[in-house]
Amino acid sequence: MIMGNVSERRKQPPQVGVSVVILALGPVQRSGNENGTDNAPDGMGSMLWMPLVKRVRQPFLGQWALPGGGLRADHSLEQSAYAALESTTSLHPRYLEQLYTFGDPARSHGGLPMVSIVYWALVGGADAQTEPIEGNNVKWFPVDNLPELAFDHRAIIDYTLSRLRGKIEYPQVVTRLVGERFTLSQLHDVYEAVTGEAIDLANFRRKMLSSGQLEDTGEKLRVGRNRPAAVYRYVQSALRQSSSWDYSINQSNHGSHATGNDVLATLTTV
Repeated sequence: MIMGNVSERRKQPPQVGVSVVILALGPVQRSGNENGTDNAPDGMGSMLWMPLVKRVRQPFLGQWALPGGGLRADHSLEQSAYAALESTTSLHPRYLEQLYTFGDPARSHGGLPMVSIVYWALVGGADAQTEPIEGNNVKWFPVDNLPELAFDHRAIIDYTLSRLRGKIEYPQVVTRLVGERFTLSQLHDVYEAVTGEAIDLANFRRKMLSSGQLEDTGEKLRVGRNRPAAVYRYVQSALRQSSSWDYSINQSNHGSHATGNDVLATLTTV
């Protein structure tokens, strides 16, 4: 039962819900975006995309927002996050991680206070088995060309991207987008998509091959009209060393952000 006026209700314990940030590897948007411009650097082959939902009620009626929903007594937090994800797309990733909890009283912009427990998923490789559902109220956007967003969802997305860019050197993260086996060109596409910057391919290949993290599987893969390329995977020792990713993101300081330039420096310095 809802009692009292809005001012009184704002002093009550906040409502709690879940929001989900879904990031997927997709093609570069070269034309037809909202600004009529090409946002991707020349030569980039992939970029990150995410689904947003158009709100059908106030506040922020008609604006785009992250997929989300309330909690149920018979659902865990993770189950609630999966339910929100599956109501938006047909994707069911192998993992879903809790990212951060956002609870600033001002985030509701005058509405009832709301605490949002944010989960996220990287979708690619083996996860991308079905096409996303896209309807009148659901649409996929490239992360560098997002529309105006409801609540503090832009800040949530910016935080997610900052955390991802700070962890791109973790094999556990990369394989969630590219899969367990990949060509160097495919791996290069992931690094470019995550950092949002063009990375010299020849220099990238040299750095990765000399890193000691990759091993040749002996397989070959032909993409398009290109000649067959060697297929690689991360060595087990590299995967084990990066396993702390599953826990570190929730223990990191909210204000600690690594930038794309920090990552690029390790890849482009001769």
